[in-house]
Amino acid sequence: MAYSFTISSISIPFTKPSSPFPSSFHSSNSHFPLNHHHAKPLPLSLSASATSTTAIETDKPQFSSKPLPFRVGHGFDLHRLEPGYPLIIGGINIPHDRGCEAHSDGDVLLHCVVDAILGALGLPDIGQIFPDSDPKWKGCDSSVFVHESVRLMHEAGYDIGNLDATLILQRPKLSPHKDTIKANLAALLGVDPSIVNIKAKTHEKVDSLGENRSIAAHTVVLLMKK
Repeated sequence: MAYSFTISSISIPFTKPSSPFPSSFHSSNSHFPLNHHHAKPLPLSLSASATSTTAIETDKPQFSSKPLPFRVGHGFDLHRLEPGYPLIIGGINIPHDRGCEAHSDGDVLLHCVVDAILGALGLPDIGQIFPDSDPKWKGCDSSVFVHESVRLMHEAGYDIGNLDATLILQRPKLSPHKDTIKANLAALLGVDPSIVNIKAKTHEKVDSLGENRSIAAHTVVLLMKK
């Protein structure tokens, strides 16, 4: 339950003392018998309105944030790499000896793009809207999540200004695939490829990312009011 209070009037009485010291001041014992001036109670007029706040339904998220000329969102995702799974990045199947173990297709790039858009809109994250406890998302193509986030974005009155993503993995090298990934991501978002940027970094053989045991991605997106 959220409450808002409005103070409509405040009247503060003030009485200036006639002398800085009371007349009964005694220097011998340094005692100040103070004559207390009791202030009258402050007449406050309060108006209170109570509105109940309801949690956003995860299957039907609704945008209710304050309209702004632009909004910024950040997304992050990480998946473990295991043999026997396809490596899907940005909707593109990348040849590799292992892939992402996940409830859906494990597309680390599309997942963090979705989270960046949802975050910019002030909505729940991808795990709340598409929970891995729901069997209908098992093995689901992550483009479904992208299309839903784009729908919510347009419903809120925003377009993508630009998007910048960084993929972190030790292997395989993504240089031969970056243009294809970029073009496919732009198509899924319904934007010109010129406003989408894809970067790839190794992790200098440090921890699970550098040991080819996981893959991660960061995305920052700017949304512009239509």
